[in-house]
Amino acid sequence: MRSKSDQTDRLGLGTIAESLLAQTQGLSAEQLVAAVYRCFGEKVVLASSLGLEDQVLTDMLCRVTRHPRVLTLDTGRLPQETYELMEQTQQRYGIRIDVRFPQTEALELMVNKDGPNLFYKSVELRRLCCQVRKIEPLRRALAGREAWICGLRSGQSVTRAALRRIEVDGQFGLVKVCPLADWSTDQVWDYIRRNEVPYNRLHDAGYASIGCAPCTRAIGPGDDIRSGRWWWEAPQHKECGLHLRQEGSLGPMES
Repeated sequence: MRSKSDQTDRLGLGTIAESLLAQTQGLSAEQLVAAVYRCFGEKVVLASSLGLEDQVLTDMLCRVTRHPRVLTLDTGRLPQETYELMEQTQQRYGIRIDVRFPQTEALELMVNKDGPNLFYKSVELRRLCCQVRKIEPLRRALAGREAWICGLRSGQSVTRAALRRIEVDGQFGLVKVCPLADWSTDQVWDYIRRNEVPYNRLHDAGYASIGCAPCTRAIGPGDDIRSGRWWWEAPQHKECGLHLRQEGSLGPMES
């Protein structure tokens, strides 16, 4: 089922994604990760937030290749526990995570104009902060890639309910693969524990979803798993912009 990398230049992303979706129907998450790596090789990258799902995918990818391409974004506002996990993950798997940072000039301009905690002031300013600290660095990191793997799950939030395992990412111009799209939280934790995958110790302190320190807090029993992220905003706004679903982004898979 190998799809040569240079075919991306001749075939539309939608055609490639549709073909890959058809060829991988019925595969497990582990099998899908392996199939995507065989298809794209060094042109596929795992974009990891070092969250539970991304740690699962890192473990799966390291079972496929000894030299996985894994990148993460250092926004400059991450909890210390996240840096500790980054080190632990690199040591456990013998890999070097590609760490990307915001552009200094854009960051300085934003903070000097709107303040260090601008994200609390409005949804628009919070999205600007995410644009500078996350979206622009990721766009640079994905340049030259043909596909990216990420740990989104349809059960994480109302904004991800229609998630497919394979989509066309219209924002970044890539095939986007979400092997855990149909997994439950229990399945994620079962894999973590069964395979002794390292995870952020903040999860043991009630943090269900972990991002930047000022935008993340612990939640109570029974709370929605994304309720600790940007808790001052309405649920439909709770995306940083990395995973916006644009019109036509699914290509021929759109229903």
